[in-house]
Amino acid sequence: MLADTVAAQEGEFITLDALLAPLHARAFGCLLLLLAIPNFIPAPLGIGGIMGSMIIVLGLQMLIGMEQPWMPRRLRFRPLRCTSVRKFLDRTLPVLQRLERMCKPRLQSLTDRPVSIVTGLFLTLLGILLALPIPFTNYLFGVFMLAYAIALIERDGALLIGLWVLSVAVFVLAAIFSSVVLDAMAKMF
Repeated sequence: MLADTVAAQEGEFITLDALLAPLHARAFGCLLLLLAIPNFIPAPLGIGGIMGSMIIVLGLQMLIGMEQPWMPRRLRFRPLRCTSVRKFLDRTLPVLQRLERMCKPRLQSLTDRPVSIVTGLFLTLLGILLALPIPFTNYLFGVFMLAYAIALIERDGALLIGLWVLSVAVFVLAAIFSSVVLDAMAKMF
């Protein structure tokens, strides 16, 4: 869909708004995909905090029931070079095609409102965990974000159910780890 949108674009530039417009509710998945990718790039400390904050905003938008993601005007209408977007799509296409073979539209009602509120809640909580300065977790949470993005783009409710279960497990483990760390710190002081 994105490749078709870029191909139909006349001119050298396309705005993010024009790129995501034909996706409707799937735009949440596309933005999540874009926010998940930096978590896999070796970058200075703090990238998790930045991406986590943006994912929190995206999750909150789903949580309150928005049909499409809201972005600031400056970001929505920022021109993107069509050739750069095509290169990005060409590089990610083989991976996305493999993922599309595994994922397919199933239980699509789980990707629609009002059930999408559950996904918004989990994305908000995962965004909070990603934003925390917990070492070596960017990759783990990045994988979660990618999986949620694919599930939303492909409208795969079955994958979402699996992700919801895994997310609960991650939250429980994070809570246990936090209590152990806090107890150890309390004993030290």
